[in-house]
Amino acid sequence: MTTWIALLRGINVVGRNKVPMKGLKALLEKHACADVQTYIQSGNVVFRSRLGSAAAIERRVADAVAKAYGFEPRVVALKPGELQRAAAGNPFPQANDDPTRLHLFFLAEPPARPDTKGLDAVRSATERYVLTGRVFYLYTPDGFGISKLAERVERLLGVAATARNWRTVTTLIEMSRAYD
Repeated sequence: MTTWIALLRGINVVGRNKVPMKGLKALLEKHACADVQTYIQSGNVVFRSRLGSAAAIERRVADAVAKAYGFEPRVVALKPGELQRAAAGNPFPQANDDPTRLHLFFLAEPPARPDTKGLDAVRSATERYVLTGRVFYLYTPDGFGISKLAERVERLLGVAATARNWRTVTTLIEMSRAYD
């Protein structure tokens, strides 16, 4: 069986698209996932499955949630090594001191034509970013919630994405190590 980390986008946000983590765990267990663990309420799941491709996992999880909860979330499925490589590539080591200031956007695919001029135009003077393949690193020392860049990343990159802060990324890596 393969270990997977699924990142569900847009669940339990401002009272919309509610999915209790206990319910999500049970739902995935009914859909060929084993050893399911969730982390916080924002749709982070670590599990094992016989399904071997990220696309198959993403479709299975999105379909299951759609049938059970009436909306289809975007799902990004990663193997632990992919998440570990994204963490190892972190260009902002200062995030270790305040892990809520760094967010990694996991992209559906590498952007074909990212609008870097647009990214630079909306970025605040203190914000920094790096785009590497399917990961967009955004360091927001003044806060993620007020970042205009964070708000517009998907549109400016031209691909769907879901973001997780540094604390969540490192916690999911630790959780996935228990499956080795």
